[in-house]
Amino acid sequence: MSAGAAALTDAQAAERILQFLRQIGLEVREELLPGDCFLPGIRIVQGGLVVDRLQLRWPGDLLHEAGHLAVVPAALRPRMDDALAQLPVIEHGGEIEATAWAWAALTHLQLPSQVLFHEGGYRGHAAGLRINFEMGIYLGASGLVHAGLAWLPGPDLAVGAPIYPRLRQWLRD
Repeated sequence: MSAGAAALTDAQAAERILQFLRQIGLEVREELLPGDCFLPGIRIVQGGLVVDRLQLRWPGDLLHEAGHLAVVPAALRPRMDDALAQLPVIEHGGEIEATAWAWAALTHLQLPSQVLFHEGGYRGHAAGLRINFEMGIYLGASGLVHAGLAWLPGPDLAVGAPIYPRLRQWLRD
């Protein structure tokens, strides 16, 4: 974690994230996992997260994987497992929406951006994504709007309505 996030350990960040995920209604269970997980210490199994804290390397990965679960219709969620590529194409329920959802959760939890966009993630594009989101260039936010999870500023927006990165709801119906 960066020097700016030194006051928060990885274990503390993971605990805050796991509590949040449970509070919004995602299934999260903890158990020992094999060492060959796509992301160290995390698996998606039957629409829930399985976490091995001993192997968890990057707490922010929990948010991104939870984002994958959150942005798909509830009826499809139980069929989700590690092999996300085997799911049918879901309009506004893809990688970029999962990233936008994870950013919204990160800001809700008031965690530093480096927790989500760490040097080991996003196939070498974490720094660029971090800069975009920190500048308010919210890739994937419009997909969250179309999925019913968020609002963006506009003339039809009700006064006082939360706008992205605040969400209307955390899980897609």
